[in-house]
Amino acid sequence: MSRGAGPDVVGGEGLLQIEDCLDADGEIVLPPGVTLISLIDRNIANVGDAIAYRYLDFTGIGGGRAVEMTWSELGVRMRAIGARVQKVASRGDRVAVLAPQGLDYVAGFFAAIRAGAVAVPLFAPELPGHAERLDTALRDARPTAVLTTTAVRAEVEAFFDHRVSELRRPDVIVIDEIPDSAAGDFAATVIGVDDVSHLQYTGGATRPPVGVEITHRAVGTNLLQMILSIDLLDRNTHGVSWLPLYHDMGLSMIGFPAVYGGHSTLMSPTAFIRRPLRWIEALSAGSRIGRVVTAAPNFAYEWAAARGVPAEGSGIDLGNVVLIVGSEPVSIEAIRTFQDAFAPFGLSPNAFKPSYGLAEATLFVSTIEPDAQARVVHLDRRRLADGWAVRVDDGHPRATAQVSCGHVARSQRCVIVDPETRSPLPDGRVGEIWLQGDNVGRGYWGRPEETRRTFHAQLRTTGHAPGGDPGTWLRTGDLGFRLDGELFVTGRIADIITVDARSHYPQHIEATVAEASAIIRRGYAAAFTVAGDTGESLVVVAERAANTARVDPTSAIEAIKSAVLIEHGVPVVDVRIVPAGSIPRTTSGKLARRACRTDYLAGVWG
Repeated sequence: MSRGAGPDVVGGEGLLQIEDCLDADGEIVLPPGVTLISLIDRNIANVGDAIAYRYLDFTGIGGGRAVEMTWSELGVRMRAIGARVQKVASRGDRVAVLAPQGLDYVAGFFAAIRAGAVAVPLFAPELPGHAERLDTALRDARPTAVLTTTAVRAEVEAFFDHRVSELRRPDVIVIDEIPDSAAGDFAATVIGVDDVSHLQYTGGATRPPVGVEITHRAVGTNLLQMILSIDLLDRNTHGVSWLPLYHDMGLSMIGFPAVYGGHSTLMSPTAFIRRPLRWIEALSAGSRIGRVVTAAPNFAYEWAAARGVPAEGSGIDLGNVVLIVGSEPVSIEAIRTFQDAFAPFGLSPNAFKPSYGLAEATLFVSTIEPDAQARVVHLDRRRLADGWAVRVDDGHPRATAQVSCGHVARSQRCVIVDPETRSPLPDGRVGEIWLQGDNVGRGYWGRPEETRRTFHAQLRTTGHAPGGDPGTWLRTGDLGFRLDGELFVTGRIADIITVDARSHYPQHIEATVAEASAIIRRGYAAAFTVAGDTGESLVVVAERAANTARVDPTSAIEAIKSAVLIEHGVPVVDVRIVPAGSIPRTTSGKLARRACRTDYLAGVWG
């Protein structure tokens, strides 16, 4: 099929085109009855024998073993698992997925939704360093049932025994013990477009994780927004992802093939971290047969450039690859490092698509045009912290690079707002990013007051709100600005450092820390404040770079303090240089500054 025609999806009355999901003004309007499950059913009916998901299993000896599942096979597994869910859970009950990465996870997630339950994509207790997050999510969601696998069943049951023992013990359903024949027991369930599909728990970078209620309307709308924005209309476009399936970006990589019967190749985050070349090889394999899209945060591209560059003559071909980088703020250094490393392997200069998204908006908010290259503007760092986007030359002593996240997706509206006055701000002014659209989640599970405050914000204006209904906006908690019609994301409100009445972005201080000494691991420094006798004081925790374990840190500490004072005018009261792997990170790999501050105050590093 030609790219211009759009992918075929099948409705109850026949084939549809993506264009049939657009109204006369080009706005996205889901046709009646379109849900995540109905999309999968259409794939089963029309491309049932085609591969839906492929999992590269690297746990055995030798290379990765590919395990594949067609759309028809997925349909059978969904009904079989769903039948077991229906025996213990009622419509609207939460069903958590606590399983390792793999096709069982994919089938379990979709099966819970098909059964009429609300899926809660989480992770097995084996994931190191995230027991508290799992505990918090389970206490919050209170699932009636848990979907897991034989490999981790014992760990799941032990977790409930020791961590959340006071809750009603959910029924444990072991996915890989359910025979296909159980599909005959499935009872068809009517699913509405405004029913909640799943609870997406936030990453916990700035606060404990909370569950966002994502409806089928939000899922369908957001997948179409992503497909249209990034030009994934060719049915031969497919995905490659190692992102965890409990993360919103990971779910999007199994969601977008459902719209038009494509497929995604998956692997585990561990497989990528241990050998990033596996990701590159999978992208190359996809690039040879069609367009391939992947998504990852800043650190993944830096890690692949450092440890995943193939040898000359390897045959790696990245000519048809689209790379979504979804961290906020996006790092131009990460983009350039990866581009330099992989340009010899056919990587296009416009392969990178800096993007912005968040769980409360299902995921996708904005990206650059399909044929555009990543764009940078250099701004005065001090003026930016004061709320003004003032251009300077890249050689200016206070220049900081900001990467454009492009244009807001179709049928989604954005306004930059003063978070204190709730008034819209003009282009070039930094404020909180507020959003509207059918892709926005319904609210936070079990948190009506937070839902009202975050999902039902109202602008203070003398007339109509810019570009949308004045009554209901999502407050993202993210700071950004508009310039030349494009959106730039500068950071989280909760992360802003304020010392002596002056504000600073932590990533700017952390970049100075990394430049100050060679023993600091780039991208692994956290800056935050602690309360002191005279107000808030700045603290830096930084991980050691490789092969520096025996280097005396004294001179590095002094160099960091001096550099931060000179560059930012802020004294650092304490610098802790810690072993690699010490600083907490979110499940998507972002610095968890709040958790790092908690560890510091608890005396974790002495």
